[in-house]
Amino acid sequence: MSTQPLLQVRDLSVDYVTDNGNARAVNQVTLDIRPGETVGLAGESGCGKSTLAFAIANLHAAPALISEGEILFEDRDVLKMSEREMRDFRWAEASMVFQSAMNALNPVITIGDQIIDVILAHKSVTREEAWKRGEELLETVGIHPSRMTSYAHQLSGGMRQRVVIAIALALRPKLIIMDEPTTALDVVVEREIMDELYSLKEEYGFAILFISHDLSLMGEIADRIGVTMPSTPIPRVWSHRSRRSTDRRSA
Repeated sequence: MSTQPLLQVRDLSVDYVTDNGNARAVNQVTLDIRPGETVGLAGESGCGKSTLAFAIANLHAAPALISEGEILFEDRDVLKMSEREMRDFRWAEASMVFQSAMNALNPVITIGDQIIDVILAHKSVTREEAWKRGEELLETVGIHPSRMTSYAHQLSGGMRQRVVIAIALALRPKLIIMDEPTTALDVVVEREIMDELYSLKEEYGFAILFISHDLSLMGEIADRIGVTMPSTPIPRVWSHRSRRSTDRRSA
């Protein structure tokens, strides 16, 4: 694993602008993620985890405001990227698995159309080539290619989550931000998805920022963990040897 950070967040603050003044949701966060590393970010609901995730991908819109700090991805300042540069950056270099797969997927177009939309937006390929790539992505996450013509409501919760992960993997990014990816799933499906995700990580070598309030799950997969509290800065992310990383070393 490289010691040079892939992502560097420095003193990042995010405010929400209201008529009664600014409400601070993220307060001077500093963290690094190295290539191939899994960093866990834990905290209770409402402490700013998702706000931080959206800030890293520069997805915030009014009334959210990144009021201070910087975000460096391979030494490039994400907050200073042009619209074209951001278009090339999102999904191709850093992608995101959103908190609710049902809300992240468009209910009126097929799963296949949503997958190939990402591919066609970034690659000079035909629709047929993109569709074939979409079928390969579904197989990668354990879903039969015939589901390309299904709609989100025709899939189970676990299958929808796998589809969102497939979309995040479509362009083989270097970093995947995962915001509560197993919320509302039962423990069996959660385990299947996390095992599948870790196998994909070993195959493709991407880094993960894993956001959750489930410390037991995070302890299984994360190399380092940081814990945040409402209205306080996130402390330095400390080193943590997960059970899974121990298993890999002893295998």
